[in-house]
Amino acid sequence: MQSNKHHLLFLLLLFVGMFSGLSQEDKIVTLPIKAERDTIIAPLFPAPVVKDSVLSDSTQVDSINGKQELLLDKINYKAKDSIILSQKNQKIYLYNEAEIYYQDTELKAGIIIMDYVKNEVYAGRIKDSLGNYSQLPYFKQGENVVIPDSIRFNFDTQKAIIWNSRTEQSAGLGQLGSDVMKIYADITKKENDSVYFLSEARITTSQDTINPDYYIRVRKAKFVPKKKVIAGFSNLYIADVPTPIALPFAYFPMAVGRSAGVLMPSIGNDPNRGYFIQNGGYYIPISDHVDLTLTGDYYTNGSYGFRSQSVYAKRYRYRGNVNIRFENLVNSQKGFSDFSKSSNYNIQISHSQDTKASPNSRFSASVNLGSSQYFRNSLNQVNTANVLNNTMSSSISYSKTFPAYPSVNISLTATHNQLTSAGADNSNKDNINMTLPTLQASMERIFPFAKRDGIKKGALQNINFQYDLNAQNQLTTNDGDFGSGRMFDNAKVGAKHRIPISTNFKVAKFFSVSVNGNYEDAWSLDTFDQSYDADLDKVVRDTISGFDRYNTYSFNASIGTTIYGTFNLGEDKKIQAIRHVMQPSLNYGYAPSFEQFYDEYIDKNGKVVQYSRFEGTLNGAPRLGKSNSLNFSLANILEAKVRDKDSTVLEPKKVPILSNFNISTGYNLETDSLRLSPLSISGGTNILDNKMSINFSANLDPYAIDNNGRRFNTFNINNGGSLLRLTRANINIGYSISSEMFDKKEEEEEGEEEIGKYDYVASSGGRDDDLFGRADDFDYGGEQDQKKDADIENPIFSTKIPWDFRLAYSASYSNSARQNEFNNHALMVSGNIDLSPRWKVGGSTGYDFKGKGFTLTQLRVERDLKSFTMRFNWTPFGQFERWNFFIGIKASILKDLKWENRSQPPRIRQ
Repeated sequence: MQSNKHHLLFLLLLFVGMFSGLSQEDKIVTLPIKAERDTIIAPLFPAPVVKDSVLSDSTQVDSINGKQELLLDKINYKAKDSIILSQKNQKIYLYNEAEIYYQDTELKAGIIIMDYVKNEVYAGRIKDSLGNYSQLPYFKQGENVVIPDSIRFNFDTQKAIIWNSRTEQSAGLGQLGSDVMKIYADITKKENDSVYFLSEARITTSQDTINPDYYIRVRKAKFVPKKKVIAGFSNLYIADVPTPIALPFAYFPMAVGRSAGVLMPSIGNDPNRGYFIQNGGYYIPISDHVDLTLTGDYYTNGSYGFRSQSVYAKRYRYRGNVNIRFENLVNSQKGFSDFSKSSNYNIQISHSQDTKASPNSRFSASVNLGSSQYFRNSLNQVNTANVLNNTMSSSISYSKTFPAYPSVNISLTATHNQLTSAGADNSNKDNINMTLPTLQASMERIFPFAKRDGIKKGALQNINFQYDLNAQNQLTTNDGDFGSGRMFDNAKVGAKHRIPISTNFKVAKFFSVSVNGNYEDAWSLDTFDQSYDADLDKVVRDTISGFDRYNTYSFNASIGTTIYGTFNLGEDKKIQAIRHVMQPSLNYGYAPSFEQFYDEYIDKNGKVVQYSRFEGTLNGAPRLGKSNSLNFSLANILEAKVRDKDSTVLEPKKVPILSNFNISTGYNLETDSLRLSPLSISGGTNILDNKMSINFSANLDPYAIDNNGRRFNTFNINNGGSLLRLTRANINIGYSISSEMFDKKEEEEEGEEEIGKYDYVASSGGRDDDLFGRADDFDYGGEQDQKKDADIENPIFSTKIPWDFRLAYSASYSNSARQNEFNNHALMVSGNIDLSPRWKVGGSTGYDFKGKGFTLTQLRVERDLKSFTMRFNWTPFGQFERWNFFIGIKASILKDLKWENRSQPPRIRQ
């Protein structure tokens, strides 16, 4: 009886607590279709073994197992068609859209069988009426998701056996997000929450889950979600065809974010330097805010190079990077006539401070310095946009503002500027100009005769003055002396204090008058004495060390106004009106002569020569001779009011005819000849709906020149010429058009604005377009290709083919001494077209009319191979003749699975 009581108590708990409201049968309990979710409550004691026979009131001993139950929470489950309880098999059968929930575990499948004694579940697919399998199991534990064909899972041990599992893992951290790694395995054993053992697994990043473009076959592996896959023998399959690319063991990092690891090198051959490995190294994430990348190259003839790159960032504080590159270049072999040895280096630093970090102080840096031959001779920096750069410049600055009235701003700046081999001539080939440092200080404008917050009226209240200081230590050196003590031998140290005083007022309501006075005080730590040495028969210049100074002052006054003129053509016309805005200005300037700062010596001819001891100093010598001149300028703006093509738009739109057109000249009241200054003209406009920009300038001289090209005091028209003589002119025309411009209305309706498909910014400087070609950088992980891949939905185009076209024309003319020549005269074009969503071709070229030859010409072909990308760049002729071929996996985490081949650019002997 005691045993029967226990059984009756258990059945009461089982059917009332677990299956409340269900009818009892001896063997099977069948629930109606679309049963509501029920709950299994973890019992306090193990469930007894229930036999198929009817319970009898006999004296049987309870079969109570002393093992403690491991279920820690209730199990929720439901099914669409039926829930069947088998007391004989001690199992619950869930059919069609079955679901089970236990703690952080979620299981969905076509059929689920739950053993409530062993606390195990089996989930699998079901067949539809056509015999096809559907409703694959969906197993989720925490954030890990597996989609297999079938699964067996134990709630107590948390272990599982999974057949034909499919899972996705985010890995890496690219500029456009993490890569998605897909892992398929025939058999998977789940050991615990963090360890899975795989048998016959396939790893890929292909978007095609049924027939992936490629996969890495792994015989056995240990998989730690979100961390790693450690595999045995692995080899690459492409389109289910095995390749000889294999490894006896492999490691696949699955961590999202940054992790330390080896950077695989590129292997190749250079006919001048032998076999090489490039870009091999190691990546180190030092902290959440700083990382370090170390890479290097080695050639069998002894050439080598190394690079160090560190990127750092702290939100709302600062961000920046530091790049250091060095290459030791050996050409050919010792004993050969073409043997040479040289070294190149380049240092790039960038730092920017968030404006929220400190409103009253700011530190910034932009450094790009190194060997003038670096970009041209570097073996690794194969970048055509940088090869054609003609300058390298740097600036490091710190500024501090003291906001108390009157506010004072102080800044300390170090600058550097040098010509590279692309832009230097023989006279200044290796010149490097630096300021170490420049100190600038300025005080805000003070109005002594007006209240700080009041409105200033009249000439008296508008009188104001301010103060500024500029002090420099200026150096001029070359590549050989840079970094040594010799670079300071010719240093120039000086300072200039300036106090400008000004006021402004109106005359006759329409004329603005401005009166200015300026006082300057120049300081120098070195001056130079000059004398003629008869024994040496030359002028001797001696350096006089010690502080010295001079002061100057000047006066300036100007009057100007603005004149508006509108020509109405009628509202029924397409061009309704033309408006002309003129801003004439007349300026008078006066400055005395400062002979007191000049000395004299007698040359070998007995003539008296005046000189200043401040000649050659940082601020130069003060003015010798009085300045007394009038200057006239006229600024023009010409606009048209045009009726909009859209009849629903009532307001006409403004269309610039001439965005600016400026004329200026001057008249010297002090000299007795050549009083008129050349007439200067400049202007610019945008036409063709802002697709074409035109800028021009010219100088016209009223005076004639002699046979030696020197101006003399005779008007050119009186010398048999024209009224004005053209001495200099230049024009620049740019034209850009793309298919996106014709889709503008559609984009506006969608309310989206996309970045141009062909927008390109060269690394380490260079142009922001592709008129000089695109960078041949094949070492990135294909993140841009991944972004474009998301935009490709259909394998073919309908009626739209994306394309773009750019044109640039530049001409500079000089005729100051009747040379009648073009300094430069070139036309450059570039274009790209998508032949299909996955085929793209492009090119850039130009013609130099002065040099009578083609400019840098480049042809480009790109093919999107879904999981792979293929590119071919070719410069068929010229100084930078080369070609590059690349094919590789887009995913950054597998970017080392690639093949590339490139020709080495020809090296120009200097």
